[in-house]
Parts: sequence; structure tokens; C-alpha cells
Amino acid sequence: MAGAATDGKLSPALPLATLIGRELRGDGSERPLVRYGHSGFAKRGEDYFLVKPDCLRVPGDPSSAFSVFAVFDGHNGVSAAVFSKEKLLEHVMSAVPQGISREDWLQALPRALVAGFVKTDIDFQRKGETSGTTATLVVVDGFTVTVASVGDSRCILDTQGGEVSLLTVDHRLEENVEERERVTASGGEVSRLNLCGGQEVGPLRCWPGGLCLSRSIGDTDVGEFIVPIPHVKQVKLPNTGGRLIIASDGIWDALSSETAAQSCRGLPAELAAKLVVKPFSICGFSVVVDSFPDTLLAECLWLVKLGRNFPSKANLPPFRCAVCQVDQEPFDGLMTDNVGGCCSAPSTPWGGPYLCSDCRKKKDAMEGESTDRKSLVPVHAN
Repeated sequence: MAGAATDGKLSPALPLATLIGRELRGDGSERPLVRYGHSGFAKRGEDYFLVKPDCLRVPGDPSSAFSVFAVFDGHNGVSAAVFSKEKLLEHVMSAVPQGISREDWLQALPRALVAGFVKTDIDFQRKGETSGTTATLVVVDGFTVTVASVGDSRCILDTQGGEVSLLTVDHRLEENVEERERVTASGGEVSRLNLCGGQEVGPLRCWPGGLCLSRSIGDTDVGEFIVPIPHVKQVKLPNTGGRLIIASDGIWDALSSETAAQSCRGLPAELAAKLVVKPFSICGFSVVVDSFPDTLLAECLWLVKLGRNFPSKANLPPFRCAVCQVDQEPFDGLMTDNVGGCCSAPSTPWGGPYLCSDCRKKKDAMEGESTDRKSLVPVHAN
């Protein structure tokens, strides 16, 4: 991420390890809130998802918490997808050294993901079954997101400024020139299905086997050219958080990354996941994950205290509570009553959840906090 401009020049981008190190040393180390939703429509029942928001790196230590989300899109049967859902995370964690710090864990995670994918593939092939699956596994630890994927199930990141980033690489032979070159250099054949009379139809495939993907878990009948080694990417979320959309190829065949992100901005994760799939009658699975700090309105609240002007009530659309899903008309005390949350109007880019007054009070009560309305500063209850 580039720093601030100085004398008309941009500061050099900081390495990811430096950003993670700053977070771990306390520069913005507050863990974000994670909210998620999932939805799916599969004609053949070969798509599966994994949702584990409460994993612990160190058993019994809440400070070591992280979340895992994954999508598996099976083909030629369900066995590989089911096996990967049950075993992949276990194999990844077994590849992480025990007793290491969080900083070391985040640095070790990319290699552990590669090892976990390979071990899952080896163990499944020992079963002697021929099905295969794509796999996109996402690990969220604080503001660090690590994604590993094989196949064409995609993960995108949407941030508050409206910037959409692709965190995976599609391993389709039709679109990926590098993968075609890798397969042919290894001795594989890449061509389309050849019908009688020499007519070629359909996407590019790898022979033997005829798989149109160059990487997957399983697929024991397609030779050594199809590998389980995942593409791995680790990113640091901005301090305003972000939204992850993880979905199988049926979603991305119908929607671009930008369209999928824009279509569900301003909605809670659960509704967003359904919106991506159902209105378009798309065959596929989606998991939507929101990761954001719990103090996004702190700056806005200080501006209110200093007398800054906000848009008039007549110009503001209704706000929808992320918990009870009830629309609330804007009013003068809206910002004050929503201390610590973030307003996200349906017509504005996604920026986190807005909580109505009642849901906000319940949240504060659960966290043991009350609000001093005169100072607009959260005060811990005795």
C-alpha cells in the first residue's frame, strides 16, 4: 500500500510483513469484527462450503482466534469435495509449527496452505476415486487475509472506497496462458474436444482426461499434469475493513467481480450472499464475509461534537439495521445513537453495519459498556 504523497511523489509501498508487524506491535492491533453469510443453489449437489468463524490457533486462548471460509466445487462426483471439506483445514493446521507467535504463524501460513492442499490431494488419491474439486480457502486473522485456491472458484475483496480486488487466479486452460504453457511443457496435451469429422468444440482441455482446469484436488484419472498446488495471496485489510465474496464458478460466469460487489453493497452479509445467487437463478455457492473495526464512526462523532454540518434529513435515505433488518428514517440524533457503528445507506458504497438504537443498546449491554451522551465517549460500566 502506498504511503502519503510528499513533494508530489508517492512514498514507496511497504512490504506486507512490515504492515503485519506494525499491527502485531500495537499500531492498530484491535481485532476487527467478522460477520458472514452464505447461500447456494446447486443442480447436481456437488458444491460445498466450509464456515468456521471461531477457530483457535492455541486451544483455550481466545486471543489466538481466527476465521476460516471455503468453497469447494466438485466434478465427476461429490467425493473429492466432501473429503476436502472434512480434511483440508486439518492438514493445513498440521503443517504449522506448534508454539509459535502470531507473527510467525502469519508468516508460516502460506507455506502451510500449500502443504495442506498437497496432502489432501495425496490422501484422497489413495482412496482410488476419480472425482475432483476446486477449492478456495480463506483465513481471516485480524486485518490479515490469506487466500489459497485451485480451480476457478474465486475470491474478491471489496473495500469502502469501492475498489474491488481479485485475490485468486482462475486456473482455466481457456483463459490462463501460463497454465497452458506449464501443462504442455510437462508433456500434457491441450486441445478442444474433437468430434467426428475433426470439428473442435468447447473450452480447451488437458488430455488425457479432458479436464478444463489445470489445478484441482483429486482427478486421479487425468495424469500428473493437473496439480493441487494452490495460488496463495496474503493481504492486509485497510483500517476501514472490507468485504470478501467467495463463490464457485457459476457465479463468476454470470457476474463480473465489480457487478457482484456493487449489487450487494449496503446489505448485511447474509442478505448479500443470497442476492449474489438467487435473483439471477445462478447455479453456484457464495460466502460473503465482512471484516471491519467496531469504531468506524469515532471520527464522525468528533465532527458532530465540533459542529460540522451533515446532510439534511430530507436528503438522506433510510438506514437499515444490520441486526433486526428494520429501516429507520434519519433523524437528528441518528449519529449520536449509533456510537461505534457505521452507517451504511442502501444507495452508498458498503461501509459496515448500522445498528438501530435498540440493537445498539443490546450490543453495549453484552459488551459491558454504556454511553455518556454528553461527551459522546464510551464509558466502561462498573
